[in-house]
Amino acid sequence: MIEPDTALPAGTKLEHYLINSTLSAGGFGIVYLATDLQNNLQIVIKEYMPNKLAQRLPDGFVMPQGEQQQEHHNEGMRLFLQEAAALIKLKHPNIVRVLNFFRANGTVYMVMEYRPGKNLQRYIKNRNGGLSEHFLRTIFPPLLEGLRVVHETGFLHLDIKPGNIHLCPGGAPLLLDFGAVHPRNASRKLQITQVVTAGFSPMEQYNLGGYIGPWTDIYAIGASMRACIEGGAPMSAKNRNEKDKMKPASHVFKRRYSASLLQAMDWAMEMDPLLRPQTVDEFLDAINQQDNNGDNLLGKIVDTFTRPL
Repeated sequence: MIEPDTALPAGTKLEHYLINSTLSAGGFGIVYLATDLQNNLQIVIKEYMPNKLAQRLPDGFVMPQGEQQQEHHNEGMRLFLQEAAALIKLKHPNIVRVLNFFRANGTVYMVMEYRPGKNLQRYIKNRNGGLSEHFLRTIFPPLLEGLRVVHETGFLHLDIKPGNIHLCPGGAPLLLDFGAVHPRNASRKLQITQVVTAGFSPMEQYNLGGYIGPWTDIYAIGASMRACIEGGAPMSAKNRNEKDKMKPASHVFKRRYSASLLQAMDWAMEMDPLLRPQTVDEFLDAINQQDNNGDNLLGKIVDTFTRPL
């Protein structure tokens, strides 16, 4: 729930952008729908506003809540700008484009392209899960291709979930919200407002000293695929770590989905990060495994997903 005095009000002007409405708010910041006044195009702006570290003053200025929070707040802003500078160079049709970044109001902002469409989380909820294999094979391989670019650039997303996957008209997927993105080889000790989403974050993400890497994002992709089938978030890694009651997808859903898809999903969601696919390419190869008679499963799938996005 967005507090009335937390988000910038509609009509606020930032540089040459005009805030239209608030789209969402989370631990790292607030996302707005805005208009670029230079070309009258709709865009999305993300404001660095860590709710555990900062506060909004009546004039819209953002400042640390106290001296103890200042070091982490300032480090967060530095990383936000550093990551925005890297993300603006990413060019892939399945990754949201970062157009600009700037400082204002004592904090920093990232400007991203606006793409019409629907959120995958809402899409899953509206259909109570049970999305077809054709749908899964249409959406997730392109997302993985985009994720490969993120990893090759030296970053991890660390917040992949259906809520951060956008379905554009025609079904093209778009990976959103890089607010938790982090350099692969950097320490996370100053990342106080770490994002952990039950059901989608693997166990290593619950611990600042956890062994994170591409396999961490791959777990989240596997969990998002399973959510498309089950209709909601899978059992959380924390609960699985205590007592794993989650049955393998290859057993539960074998009557409707191909073995290659379900086995790849189970592999991606291994609790031990060393037992998962270590790269996007390994995971894609597993998804595209051939069945026993040598026919590629992708060519045999019946399109049961006929309703338009």
